[in-house]
Amino acid sequence: MFLSLPVLTVLIPLVSLAGLFYSASVEDDFPQGCTSTTSLCFYSLLLPITIPVYVFFHLWTWMGIKLFRHN
Repeated sequence: MFLSLPVLTVLIPLVSLAGLFYSASVEDDFPQGCTSTTSLCFYSLLLPITIPVYVFFHLWTWMGIKLFRHN
């Protein structure tokens, strides 16, 4: 099964949002209990933040390589 970039662009945020809603429904102390790295809630909040940062720096590196090659 081949997943293209547009499919992954939509699928990854939806999966992380589903994890966030799952954590909100399962955890009793949802906002306060997310500080421990052993809880699922911590990672369901970390994933939506990590993905845009990764994409930004990946594109930043790619743009730097393109500018370096053409100059």
